[in-house]
Amino acid sequence: MQELGDVIAGFLYAILILIVFHPALEIIDHFNLTYKYAPLIIISLHLALGIFSFTLDTWSTSRGDTAQILGSGAGIACGSNFNYMLGLMVDPTPEQLPFIPPSITVTLIGKAMLKFVIGVVVLLMLRAAMKKISIPLACKVFGIPCDDIRKARQRMEVELPYRYITYGFVGFGAMVIVPYLLTLIGLH
Repeated sequence: MQELGDVIAGFLYAILILIVFHPALEIIDHFNLTYKYAPLIIISLHLALGIFSFTLDTWSTSRGDTAQILGSGAGIACGSNFNYMLGLMVDPTPEQLPFIPPSITVTLIGKAMLKFVIGVVVLLMLRAAMKKISIPLACKVFGIPCDDIRKARQRMEVELPYRYITYGFVGFGAMVIVPYLLTLIGLH
């Protein structure tokens, strides 16, 4: 469990990062969406940040959390690029703006809840499948015994790829697979 000081320091650090990067956000977003090699750069950058954070000290659960956050971010950014490149993420025309929210009805609430449940189930299935694949794969690649999964996951060589790959696919699934599935079944 995090101490209150850690949470406050993290919050203040996040504000500092936003202040520094705010002027460049539009440029970064445009690059992430439109540059054809952006996924390669995104994955490489997030992976390098994960490896760097793992070399700072010994293994801890916070290192796994870092890999999970970086993997999710990479998956979401790559998914956004994928959607944009396929023309699935279109900017609204000036005539469509400003958006007018629909009236809240029982049908709207039911449809939103159904979309939420379907999305969560799909992402949980994707997470379970990637976990089943990535942990044994990392153990095999790095020659680590996979008999005790809990012990194997305490090794950086297993934890980083497991979290990064699994949550990278979850992020990609949230941006690409779930919306596509909802469109296929007529709920988008």
